[in-house]
Amino acid sequence: MPVKHLVAVVGLVALVLAGAAHAAPPTSPVYDSNGNLIGTPFVPPPAEPLLTEEEAIGRALADGKVAGWLDRYPEASLTKEGTFDEDSLVWTVKVWSSLPDAGQVVLAKVDDATGAVTEAWTGPQVAWKMARGYDGAFGRKINNPWIWGSLCAVFFVGLANLRRPLSVRNLDLLVLLSFSISLYYFNQGEVFTAMPVAYPPMLYLLGRMAWIGWKGRGSPTRALWPVWVLLAATVFLAGFRFGLNLRASNVVDVGLAGVIGAQRIVEDGQMPFGNMPEDEGEECGDADSEGYVRERIQTNGRCEVANGRGDTYGPISYLAYVPGFVALGYDYKWDYLPAAHFTSLLWDTLALIGMGALGFRFGGLRLGATLAFAWAAYPFTQYVSSSNSNDSIMPALLIWGLFFVTSAPARGLFVGLAAWTKFASLLLLPLWASYPKALKWPRQQLLFLAGFGLATALAFWILLLEPDPLHAARVFWDRTFGWQLSRPSPFSIWDWKEYPGYPDLHVVQTVLKGLLVAAAGVLAFVPRTRNVVQLAALTGALLIGFELVLTHWFYLYIPWFFPFVAFAVLVPAAMRAAQPEPLPEDSSDERPVGELVPIR
Repeated sequence: MPVKHLVAVVGLVALVLAGAAHAAPPTSPVYDSNGNLIGTPFVPPPAEPLLTEEEAIGRALADGKVAGWLDRYPEASLTKEGTFDEDSLVWTVKVWSSLPDAGQVVLAKVDDATGAVTEAWTGPQVAWKMARGYDGAFGRKINNPWIWGSLCAVFFVGLANLRRPLSVRNLDLLVLLSFSISLYYFNQGEVFTAMPVAYPPMLYLLGRMAWIGWKGRGSPTRALWPVWVLLAATVFLAGFRFGLNLRASNVVDVGLAGVIGAQRIVEDGQMPFGNMPEDEGEECGDADSEGYVRERIQTNGRCEVANGRGDTYGPISYLAYVPGFVALGYDYKWDYLPAAHFTSLLWDTLALIGMGALGFRFGGLRLGATLAFAWAAYPFTQYVSSSNSNDSIMPALLIWGLFFVTSAPARGLFVGLAAWTKFASLLLLPLWASYPKALKWPRQQLLFLAGFGLATALAFWILLLEPDPLHAARVFWDRTFGWQLSRPSPFSIWDWKEYPGYPDLHVVQTVLKGLLVAAAGVLAFVPRTRNVVQLAALTGALLIGFELVLTHWFYLYIPWFFPFVAFAVLVPAAMRAAQPEPLPEDSSDERPVGELVPIR
């Protein structure tokens, strides 16, 4: 082809391409050199749904789960709505009931192209995402059946009396593991099955702790494995737990709240109460799969992840995160949160070491190795660690309080720190104050109260960070006790009255709460003398009683009472603690109670 023809063809192609490019619709506003708008982006017409609103609602209501739930409500009380999302091409179907306290009772998603129901949430699952059974929502890999099952097997085999399969010791261990059944149903999103299943093991353990608290004797048998095997297994399990936390866990909102609280104290010079980031400001982050943007511009001008109800715990719950925050910082996002992992691992380790030290002091090396192994192998302690919540702080403090039990000021200090972490420990004050003799020596009670007062000062100095400490105290009460005493929750049997077919048990719950408080007071006087085994057992009984009447109960709370149940049922009866030595009437010196002496 002659060169001039080739040049002509190339020029023609260039002109065509240039025209095509010029004709292509702009993807952003176009302005001329004077700043005048001369072109706007092409906006495609909205997608037309294939289903009508009535058809989408009909598909949702025909779903078996939705239909079964709506059968509980009178048809005349129901209001239905379907909205179409042009971006996802999905219908969202909502159903409300006009029955008292009912509100929205169904949330469903319907694919417009296929008409399939892709999501169907009913009852408590509508308002509570944690009731939907999302895979690994708490703890990630710890929920893997192989990991959970392996920990259960190691826990049982390591502590069971294998020579007597029908022993009470083995039953105690199986009951401790039976909470796994409730957790299984929770992970399937079956709240109305999961919650009732948790009560029989708690009732059994309450009875066992009351019996041991009365008799003051532990198990008639002991672990069969040599001490070195238990110690080696504990070291291996500790390493496994660390790795699982660092590489295959998540941080739930409780851990996030702890880090935010530490940041407020250290960096902003504020108490956490009333100063948590809210979700009312301007959006400044990415939306999640449901279109919700959690990161908002706060009144301080920062873009922070919202956690408005994160200030419902005691002051120590936030002060415990200060070392992790100082060492690892916080970027105001709900990401990996290394400070939360640090804090969770720190207190988990303190609890494990405390169990070993407690057993060693009151039962020798064998009991120390046994109790440390029990904490390391019990799957629900790892559930707390893998969720990176604050629920290992209180039991760790109480474990060390039991270790220093013969010192009244130390007892008061540790139970006070625990109480201002999780308020359940306030129930322990009469019991721990009257050790070893019920109100026999006022001087000892005064020393106990001095320790508790010191703990209170260490907890509540943060109120002085505010301009008006009295107002800060009122805010603290409103955000903690005020909220906790009236919060609704489907995660117990006590608050199901709004769901048709379930009884209203509020009166029963109120009576049981009164009995629990009364029992806590009675334990200041009965039994008149108590040894360490009894103190541990009755501590476990009070904490279990507290969880039995809680409106919002969860699996993260099991480690609150586990150390004291483990101590009471794993102490061999042959190592029974001697009754406290009688003290002269005019003695003013504190004397230690008789300690456990290991069998040779």
